[in-house]
Amino acid sequence: MLLILQLSTTQAQKFTLNDVIQLARDQSIAGKQAATLRKTNYWKYRTFLSDFKPQLSLDGSLPSFTRSFVQVTQPDGTIAFQPVSNNNSILNLSLSQNIPLTGGSIFVQQQLQRFDNFLNNTTLYNGIPFAIGLTQPLFRFNQMKWDRRTEPLRYAESNQQYIEALEQVAVDATSLYFDLLVAQVNLQIAETNRANNDTLYKIAVHKLDLGKISQNDLLQLQLSVLNAKKDLASARQTAEVASLKLRSYLNTNDANSGRPQPFELVVPTQLTEFPVDISKALTEAFANRSASIGFRRQLLEAERDTEKARKENGLNATLNAEFGLSNRGTQPSDVYVRPQDREFLEVRFVLPIMTWGRAKARTETALANQQLIVQTVEQNKRVFEQQIYTQVTLLDMLRQQVKLTAEADQIAQNRYQIAQDRFKLSNLSVTDLGIAIQDKDRARRDAILALRDYWQAFYSLRLLTLYDFETNHKITY
Repeated sequence: MLLILQLSTTQAQKFTLNDVIQLARDQSIAGKQAATLRKTNYWKYRTFLSDFKPQLSLDGSLPSFTRSFVQVTQPDGTIAFQPVSNNNSILNLSLSQNIPLTGGSIFVQQQLQRFDNFLNNTTLYNGIPFAIGLTQPLFRFNQMKWDRRTEPLRYAESNQQYIEALEQVAVDATSLYFDLLVAQVNLQIAETNRANNDTLYKIAVHKLDLGKISQNDLLQLQLSVLNAKKDLASARQTAEVASLKLRSYLNTNDANSGRPQPFELVVPTQLTEFPVDISKALTEAFANRSASIGFRRQLLEAERDTEKARKENGLNATLNAEFGLSNRGTQPSDVYVRPQDREFLEVRFVLPIMTWGRAKARTETALANQQLIVQTVEQNKRVFEQQIYTQVTLLDMLRQQVKLTAEADQIAQNRYQIAQDRFKLSNLSVTDLGIAIQDKDRARRDAILALRDYWQAFYSLRLLTLYDFETNHKITY
């Protein structure tokens, strides 16, 4: 039972490319960071939405006790220090609502104040049973109006960035997958070459005894055996490093264990034939990518900053108005008995008169920045379109490359088998055999590298367009 358990813990785990990508999305640190950032952006947007809904708050000071000597100016201008001992508590209940259209806010409030004079043991109440007020900026920049246009775009941009982050995880996982797969293929080639060279060397020793091969050819085969052993040791080290990198990226539970299970990767040779129309790829990219949403947001923000520079350089005024009822008395109920009118109206303003060109400079700077952003966005759009065009063209080319290298690999393997059989029959030189071995190894590596380039291009196109052309639907999570 113990032997069976030990064997099971070292048994290789077989993974396909899709398995590794799914593990990376679920378990990798990059995937978890993307999910956390998405949650953060969600709550930021919820905070923004809450600013435009009614806010109910209770504030005040309870208690507010004072015992001291205070300075009191006398009628003749002298100063006397009088003792005070009182409690001045206040509670204020208010309901406020921002007005995005105008940039102001309206509020309704109720207030109660109690004053206790402990020196003569008296208590007074003052209160506002009801009051309604308005704070309205005049001739000023309306931040709320612009926030209602830019923040939804920013939130939509963050949602698409989450999808892009998971697709980037797929691209990175594909790269690490093929790093290990290439290392494993090189290891298999090295193991096969070592075994074959060892066998061929033994055959060559027998041929030398029969006089069918020269001493020089025997030494060349002996050198090939030594080189094959060196290549095998190097390939093992490379495969181990690649395996650790992939395991670390996937954040597997046994990444730090003493004897992690080895990976056995499946060569993804099944390619689905599907057309990719460049115009559709461009349409989907500009509809789905966060960069496309970011282009619109940047233009809006540039327009916003220009308007802000213009309006904050002129007359800035604020209207504060309030109407309600108020009363006082020795009991709390007195506040609500026949209260009197309470009005407040104020207009505060600032009018720059001499700024030595500062207002014009700020406006011109904002206009120049807006023009620069328009130009930058236009340039980024063209670069974006070029990336899509290049990736679509590259994918079609690499699909054909995979077919050609697979066919060349099969031919090279068959040619090597024939060359090996001819050498055993003393019908092929050691040099020609070495050439066949090199062609066989190069063809196998080229086939794997072509697959790597194709799948990286496949997932890069998904990342650039956020569209799955294989199933013809938008990518969502």
